[in-house]
This record gives sequence, C-alpha cells and structure tokens, in this order.
Amino acid sequence: MGKKPATYADLEALPDHVVGEIVAGELYASPRPTMRDGVVSFRLGGELMGPFERGRGGPGGWMLMRKPEVHVGDDVLVPDVTGWWLDRLPYVPDTAAISLAPDWVCEVLSPSTQELDREAKMPVYAREGVRHVWLMDPRTRTLEVFVLRDGRYVALLTHVGTDPVRAEPFDAVELDLAFIWGRTMS
Repeated sequence: MGKKPATYADLEALPDHVVGEIVAGELYASPRPTMRDGVVSFRLGGELMGPFERGRGGPGGWMLMRKPEVHVGDDVLVPDVTGWWLDRLPYVPDTAAISLAPDWVCEVLSPSTQELDREAKMPVYAREGVRHVWLMDPRTRTLEVFVLRDGRYVALLTHVGTDPVRAEPFDAVELDLAFIWGRTMS
C-alpha cells in the first residue's frame, strides 16, 4: 500500500524553524534559509523593485513578492522571490496564500534545498506555466536563467561571477550581481 499524500495539516504541524512545502504529495521540511541566502533574495528583490514594480528606471508592470505560499494543484510551494505581470495580478490579495502561478520564480539554492528546487519544484513550475525560472547559488555566485518552451525549461543563460548581467524577463535593466552577492562569501 502506498504512502498517504501529505496534507496542509502536515505543513501546519511542522516546527517554526523549518520551511514546509508539498510537492507531488510529498512533504518537504527544509531548514530556514541561511542569512547569506536571505540577503541574496532580499537584495535581488530590492534590485528589481524600482524598475519593474515601481517603473523607476525601467518598464514597470510587475508585482513582486518574497517567499509567498503558492498553492497550485495539490502542491504547496514557497519560492524565494516571485513575480506576476500586473495584468494577471493587479493587487496584493489579502490571503495567506495564492493559487495563481507566478510568471517568474527565483530559487536561491542551498545545499539543503538545491535538489528540491531543481528536481521536484521545477517540473511543477513547468506544469503550471511559469515562464521563467532563475536559480541563484550564492556559494558559487552563479545565476542560471531558464525559459519555458513547449512545456520544458531551456537554459538561456548561466552567469558566474559579479559582473552585471541582463537576464530575461528583467533584461531591460542590468542586474548588479556584485551588490546582490555582496559580502556573502565566508
């Protein structure tokens, strides 16, 4: 007899010091992000906010969020940084979770979550039509950019280092990776 799929009650029963997600019926409990990972996701959101949400120095048109709880199908995901086109999400809902799949997701990889992010969550994002996925690894200072084509992700860019970069869907503005990675190396 197969294992019973995880439920939202299983997520609620987890201790506060972990981040819980349900992917393909399986419960994942990951350690809270390290301070380094938190700084990278915060700085990334900050870099994108002005030009892409506020329209200052960029095209605007986006709603950006850090760590929303996204319910799609039977899956419950907590991506690090997400974005929706404003025509799809014109206001912030007054709810604990959202069931509208994002247009863009960034996962900040850590040793404890990289397999979950790459192997379990990316197929869910593809199934739900998330057009762009970024994977950022603060340890190697690597940004990987993927675009959804014919239901599968195709790598558009792998950028290593601190040089500025333009990356879809935010390629209208250079991304200051030196600032984002900052003093995150030990």
